[in-house]
Amino acid sequence: MKARAKAALFAIFGSEKKGAFKRSLERLVELECKLASKWAASAHDQLMAVQHRIPPIPGSFDHHIDLYSVWLKTRNPMWVERGVFTSLCLKGGVVLELACGDGFNTRNFYSLKSSRIVACDIDADVIATARRKNAAPNVEYLVCDIKRGLPAGTFDNIVWDYGFRFRHHFSDDEMHSILGSASERLAAVGILSGHTTISTESPRRELHDELMVKRMLYQQLRAHFSSVLIFKTTSPARINVYFWASDGTVPFDTGWSNAYRA
Repeated sequence: MKARAKAALFAIFGSEKKGAFKRSLERLVELECKLASKWAASAHDQLMAVQHRIPPIPGSFDHHIDLYSVWLKTRNPMWVERGVFTSLCLKGGVVLELACGDGFNTRNFYSLKSSRIVACDIDADVIATARRKNAAPNVEYLVCDIKRGLPAGTFDNIVWDYGFRFRHHFSDDEMHSILGSASERLAAVGILSGHTTISTESPRRELHDELMVKRMLYQQLRAHFSSVLIFKTTSPARINVYFWASDGTVPFDTGWSNAYRA
């Protein structure tokens, strides 16, 4: 009996010592994490200041700055929406991404769910950043002016995020040409996805009138695709208008394989 009681007491106090040690170690590591987070945020704040306050100003944004600093300060998740909404329609095959920017979404949202990605942007410096900071084994980054033509091939998905700006980056004729080329390069039930933004501060009515932008976008897409879904989200700074377009099924259509309807 004495031996059993002694063993029970040792187990109780031994586990208490282990628990106390774990709590102390956890607090120590949490402190390290807090200091590392502050250091990382400060470093990325400095990076943003260098990139966006000293000319020339880049045409794209390094989303590691969002990840380590801006998101934590603003609590605005808008910058990750594009990656999430496009991921809903990825088919697991070959992807063409237009205006890929720094490649953050390419690597961290699309590459794991796709067999191969061809990601392009007109800015050679931006592509150099993407190759340096967001490389992945199945991603190829290309410098390409999509006004002159899209990369060759057949793709299960084409992603056109943020570069899809009405009468800002592209004329109506250029939009029609690019969308036509995208339609030709998509597989039979492939999906084109992307988004545009609505500015409430622009003096040009067609750039800040929400209904007008939606109608323009729908008309442009319906000229090339039989199924189009457009939806919006709002943030403190702007309205984001997202789209999926296909000659097959798009997310949340009846028959979408990822949905369950009882």
